Amino acid sequence: MPQERRSERRSGREERTAARRPRRGSTGRTAGFAVLYVVGVIGVSILLACLLWIAANDVLALNKDEKEVTITISSEDSFNSIVNRLEDEGLIEYKWLFKLFAAFTGGKDDVTMGTYTLNTDMDYRALLAGMSANSATRSVVDVVIPEGYTLDQIFALLEEKGVATVEELQEAAANHDYAFSFLQDIPLGDYHRLEGYLMPSTYEFYTPHDPVYAINKLLVYFDSMVTDDIRAQVEETGYSLREILTIASMIERETDGSDREEIASVIYNRLEHPEGETVGLLQIDATLAYINGGKVPTEADKAIDSPYNTYMYKGLPPAPIANPGMEAIMAALEPTDTSYFYYALGDDNLHHFFNTYDQLQSFLNSQERYK
Repeated sequence: MPQERRSERRSGREERTAARRPRRGSTGRTAGFAVLYVVGVIGVSILLACLLWIAANDVLALNKDEKEVTITISSEDSFNSIVNRLEDEGLIEYKWLFKLFAAFTGGKDDVTMGTYTLNTDMDYRALLAGMSANSATRSVVDVVIPEGYTLDQIFALLEEKGVATVEELQEAAANHDYAFSFLQDIPLGDYHRLEGYLMPSTYEFYTPHDPVYAINKLLVYFDSMVTDDIRAQVEETGYSLREILTIASMIERETDGSDREEIASVIYNRLEHPEGETVGLLQIDATLAYINGGKVPTEADKAIDSPYNTYMYKGLPPAPIANPGMEAIMAALEPTDTSYFYYALGDDNLHHFFNTYDQLQSFLNSQERYK
């Protein structure tokens, strides 16, 4: 073989070997990149671990100073505003994380209006459960509604106790269509439509309480107390249930507590003997108080032109003037059988009953309170 060709082959092999042999500078850079990558991965891992630990501390309520707070949620509060308050009170640190947890677990949908006692020992799940309808921390209040209270008095009392505002209760009473047969013929639009149906008793409410549910609680009790037997008894009287409640409401507002049946007899005697001395006028002072805003009636009030003015218009007023208790309702169903057409309060703070106007006048002339 010629010397030139052997030289060319040797030269080619050397070039290919040289091409495969890495250069020292390239090897150093590759090793540096590898080290930086490993360091970066480790650093990111450490950072993520730290962040996860910090987040876990908040989610699980770890390492927090002891604190107990009371939070009130109203119907107007958004979930965002509630979360802001939790952060402001120091119950959570990361709003975004709490919102994410609430959305993922469905706990957001369980948060409802009320007053709750929460603390920093409660983790995210406990906080959400603690603001739900079944929360053991939800604040409640007992409210005693006396016999004879009007709707306005009941609503003012419920507002005072933190159940709901007067405006919320009036709106619910006027426009919510409650599913009770005794309300079906009463049109919506005026909150007074429920006058007579909010049964006096002692009730337990959340604070605050959904106004529709609060009113419904009273109506449910009325429905349970006015049984089928009582409704059958109402039907036998020839009066409607609302008319019986109207009579009972006047009895409740007039009675001294011992004479409901006698007052009932006066009302029925006047209703059923329109040709008598009272010519069908009930002349019940409590109806004047209903239209004058609850003040003590005056002679001037007798001239107020209102269908509730029983000095001006004959027969029953158009609806109850208060919310009677069961004793007054039973008195309206079972009045004493008398010939009384009049009664008046004596100096002894008891009502005295009379058959005639002359007997009434003679009694009034004998009493210091009328002189």
